[in-house]
Amino acid sequence: MKKISRHQMRENAFILIFEKMFNDDTTEEILHTARECDDIEVTDQVEAMFRGVVQNQDAIDSVIEPNLKKWTKDRISRVSLAILRLGVYELMYTTDVDADIIVSECVKLATTFAHEDDVSFVNGVLGAIVRSQAAKA
Repeated sequence: MKKISRHQMRENAFILIFEKMFNDDTTEEILHTARECDDIEVTDQVEAMFRGVVQNQDAIDSVIEPNLKKWTKDRISRVSLAILRLGVYELMYTTDVDADIIVSECVKLATTFAHEDDVSFVNGVLGAIVRSQAAKA
């Protein structure tokens, strides 16, 4: 299996997370379909990120929701929510990447996949979460 960049890994995990939001397929079925279609590279790292977000979704959402000033989770776009879930997963469960890089990468994903307004929204929510985590440390 070829090695892919960290950015491509995040993008591929985001696509899987986004896909999961639209259907009731199991994690296994989504991974199987992704590998079968061969549209995205599903490396061990991509699979681990996808599984991590799915398995910890309630905990991740409980971090996101208090930082949605004047918004509810149901009102934000699914693209933004998928990006936020991926970003918060990395902030909470990985230690090998700085928070600033995680936020920057998520903003890059929003620039590619979301509406223009969503870019600053994703940046603001993740920035608030990072500041909140720093204050607790």
